[in-house]
Amino acid sequence: MRRKKAGAVGGGLQTVQEGCSCSPDHVQLATKGLARRWRWGLLLGGLAVAGICLLIRAYWGAEGARAQSNANTAASQTPAGPPDQPSSGRGAVAAGSQAPSVGSLGASNSAATAKFIFQHKPIPKIVAMVNGEEISREDLARECLWQYGKDVLESMINKQLIVQECARKKITITDEEIDVEIQRLAGRFNVPVDRWLKLLEQERNISPAQYAYDIIWPTLALRKLAGDQVQVSPEEIQQEFESQFGPMVQVRLIVCRSKEKAERVHAMATAQPDQFGQLAKQYSEDINSASAEGLIQPVRKHVGVREIEETAFRMKPGEISPVLKVADQYLILKCERHIPGRDIKEMQYILPQLEETLRDRKLRQVAQTLFRQLQEAAKVDVVYSDKSRREQMPGVAAIIQTQQGQISITLAELAEQCILRHGKEVLQGMIHRRLIEQACKKQNVTITEADLDQEIARAASLVLPPKPDGSPDVEAYLARITEQTNMTVEVFRRNTVWASAALRKLVSGSVQVTEEDIERGFQANYGPRVRCRAIVMNDLRRAQEVWEMARRRPNPEYFGELARQYSMDGVSASMGGQIPPIRRFGGRPELEEQAFALSPGEISGIFQYEGKYVILFCEGLTDPVQVSKDEVRKDLHDDIYEKKVALAMSQYFQQLKDAAHIDNYLAGTVHQPVKKTAAPAAKPIASAAKQAYSGPGPSGSVDRMPTGGPSIGSNGTSPTQVLPAGSVPAVPAGSVQPAAAQLPSLHRVPAPKQ
Repeated sequence: MRRKKAGAVGGGLQTVQEGCSCSPDHVQLATKGLARRWRWGLLLGGLAVAGICLLIRAYWGAEGARAQSNANTAASQTPAGPPDQPSSGRGAVAAGSQAPSVGSLGASNSAATAKFIFQHKPIPKIVAMVNGEEISREDLARECLWQYGKDVLESMINKQLIVQECARKKITITDEEIDVEIQRLAGRFNVPVDRWLKLLEQERNISPAQYAYDIIWPTLALRKLAGDQVQVSPEEIQQEFESQFGPMVQVRLIVCRSKEKAERVHAMATAQPDQFGQLAKQYSEDINSASAEGLIQPVRKHVGVREIEETAFRMKPGEISPVLKVADQYLILKCERHIPGRDIKEMQYILPQLEETLRDRKLRQVAQTLFRQLQEAAKVDVVYSDKSRREQMPGVAAIIQTQQGQISITLAELAEQCILRHGKEVLQGMIHRRLIEQACKKQNVTITEADLDQEIARAASLVLPPKPDGSPDVEAYLARITEQTNMTVEVFRRNTVWASAALRKLVSGSVQVTEEDIERGFQANYGPRVRCRAIVMNDLRRAQEVWEMARRRPNPEYFGELARQYSMDGVSASMGGQIPPIRRFGGRPELEEQAFALSPGEISGIFQYEGKYVILFCEGLTDPVQVSKDEVRKDLHDDIYEKKVALAMSQYFQQLKDAAHIDNYLAGTVHQPVKKTAAPAAKPIASAAKQAYSGPGPSGSVDRMPTGGPSIGSNGTSPTQVLPAGSVPAVPAGSVQPAAAQLPSLHRVPAPKQ
């Protein structure tokens, strides 16, 4: 909790933003790709518009606001058993192939009627075949209800409240208005409508029907309900422009929780201004900025705490601020430099984008207020959440009483909405579980509740400190799971933990830790590391020009200026190219080879890494941790073993998928087995030794930048990289991760002997 508060201050100050330092050597080079970058930025910004509107989807069901005066009746069958967890039986839910209306709204609903040109695809009775075994629509509906029923029902209720409010105020949304809005958004980014809809489906997983019903209809309805509350003034546009493209101030920060400590540190800082970074590292209670000697992302106007912004912009380079009280914290700033605003040439594209951003922001605020008011005014009886009420009123999910009358939402309608909104992702999980179940059946492996408890305890021991008695803090682990993943404990046990426990049993006996593993793990975690700055670019010719400029003035200050100007990695660029120290055997051999070949003050050649062109500037080596290998052998062994098990599980599951015949009728995909072989047996994985050397790590060796390090300086971004202690390596898309992967890990630090 303390760390969360400290980070909140940094969050108020920081948004990734490239600085613009206009050195004569490279101002011409900086302008070459400006027009091209903005064209791409506008296209990607179009996808962001849809992302902004996703707030509305939180209040609306998958069908959106399609209100019809003559509503279709939903399928008559409902789940036979209570939806507390999915039943193993089949045929319990008969969800209709056509998306049903949310409920019969009667004549009062006619004012809000809209007939859309888009239609949801019919849901087949058999949604998937996995190695010859069926997964039915009823199975999928039951699973979707169990996982998402309560959330989707809440969105359906909110949808009805808005539909009724539109009817009460005689607000209509026509087909033509929906078409015009879609064409306007697509045309704004110079994209044909069909390409626009395809982009949304590919990038945001939003079908054309969902786009019309979930986003366009409610957006237009809320705009009409909001009236002039979403109008944007020229002054607001000017402020938004200043916050995104205006001048910035690069500062260092020290955060204290007591006034006495802040005043004491302030006195030391004013006495020795050049030592501000070391003071931040030693005394600041904001871990993220302290690890970077107080350096944070540049302060901009109109985005954070006004007192901080005003103080930063008043300061001169090298000046130290007085102690500032912000909430329950005390801050000290040091001005490093003022960064000029960016010279934008294509304002005709930028200003409409800013206006749209502001309007969407206001619309979100109005929507939240409106929903809250309507919820308070309506009488809602949620039958679905009460088991006894479900038995008394079978087939009914909720009853809404408004001024326009009574509306019923049936359980079949709720199931259909759950499928439309979450069916594809839930079905993918069901297919994966079926593959593992088939493998367990073939090898006579059974998973008990005790196995699940043991897997949870193992995960808790990896990512959280133990209790005072030394036992895993399972309760705290599950509490963090529910808080951070919005997943109930029951869903977590059945889906994530079960898969992890089953795969662990399937690969048991195939993993060994060798002496070579221990040696490399020791070097990776306790050996010296290379302190570097980096410039990351995606164009070779430009990289060559930047490299030539860096070679002419090989010093860290000028290299940092070049990084701020040209590096495409926003986080490291804002920090003058600084990245976390690079270690040996960290799973990135190309990067490690380049870094360890440099001498202090030397610039690397241009080399490719993960498809980008990278230039490094070496600032020296860190000191190795003074600890013997025997003192940390057990921690290294346990940590490497867990990582090798995770790799074995990932590779085994990938083999199951490769060997499977899967027909996913809901997604319209077919997977043929790579080889017509039986489900693979677990085999020892020799290559995993090179991928699991990241052990517990020494104190203070967290491998990340204050706001999340760049790709070349962070770990765990691919199957061949290594994560901090307690976490697991990244796995191929669609594979099953151990339960420990659900949360970020905490470094377990072995205590060296005195």
